[in-house]
Amino acid sequence: MASEPNTQSRVMFQSVDKTDEPGRRKFGKLTVKYNRKDLQRRLDIEEWIDEQLHLLFDCEEEDIPELEIDIDELLELTDEGQRTRLQELLQECGKPKEDFINGLLYRIKGLRKLSGPSKK
Repeated sequence: MASEPNTQSRVMFQSVDKTDEPGRRKFGKLTVKYNRKDLQRRLDIEEWIDEQLHLLFDCEEEDIPELEIDIDELLELTDEGQRTRLQELLQECGKPKEDFINGLLYRIKGLRKLSGPSKK
């Protein structure tokens, strides 16, 4: 391939949208990056919660009452508020739930709240 000596090689990519002006850059959306270690710890806690709920309600997953234990919500509360909220959520459970509540509160200590995308 012969080319003019003063011409520099350039690679150009065509976009699907032909209305773009050449030389104009498109900026992608910025996503929030989370610490992988924090995410793994949170996942481990959520798996532990699932296992414990199976034991507390002594039934299959389909038969467990609709419960949503929101870790971020708990992290916004005081220690006593966390305990009260968990007792409210587990009021249908007939088995003693103090071990579960104490175990969960211990596990979420030091966990940081995940900040979701800001809503405008």
